Amino acid sequence: MSEFWSQWGSVVVEGLGQTLVMVCVALGLSIVIGIPLGVLLVIARPGGLNSNLALYSVLNSVINVLRSLPFIILLFLILPLTKLIVGTTIGVQGVLLPLIIYTAPYLARLVETSLLEVDGGVIEAYQAMGISQFHIIRSVLLREARGGIIRGLTIAMIGLIGATAMAGLVGAGGLGSIAYQYGFLRNEPTVMYTTILLLIVLVQIVQSLGNQLAKSLDRS
Repeated sequence: MSEFWSQWGSVVVEGLGQTLVMVCVALGLSIVIGIPLGVLLVIARPGGLNSNLALYSVLNSVINVLRSLPFIILLFLILPLTKLIVGTTIGVQGVLLPLIIYTAPYLARLVETSLLEVDGGVIEAYQAMGISQFHIIRSVLLREARGGIIRGLTIAMIGLIGATAMAGLVGAGGLGSIAYQYGFLRNEPTVMYTTILLLIVLVQIVQSLGNQLAKSLDRS
């Protein structure tokens, strides 16, 4: 084991760091896009706080289309767009845009589901008191659904971890790239098993922390 870490330790640690950077940056930007999109889907849907069938239909269709694309296909599909916006299609920088486009619609749908579970009677009561829509969204919808939103973020983050592993096939770096380049192409099974173990541990940590945070918000 000491021989393994002396030979491959720095490579594995670097790959883990790249994976964490990709996941954290992509998740952060996906939150900025996905949560407002989820809120917009809820308020614009028929019977929503500010129903707009045309807007809802467009958003719903776009999200459905993007969610239907496997990440690896989406990655190759938007290569020209990635090159245009980012300036490169390789490395951590080159995979961030596909990761965001892959995650944000998925997160928006999860947020929408959580918000729709909020008791409609509570919303109607606030409307009857003349409370503004913005206040209802902030203080009722988002507050009541925060446990569900955290669970959605947990699911999205785990999905991102899997997507970064697939991104390694196109030289994006991270644990997936190490597993492919060193574990598979160079026939180093120990490297592959180590990266798999790290991915499993990372997912378990994210899931456990997400569950604990969601439970604490549900009780508060």
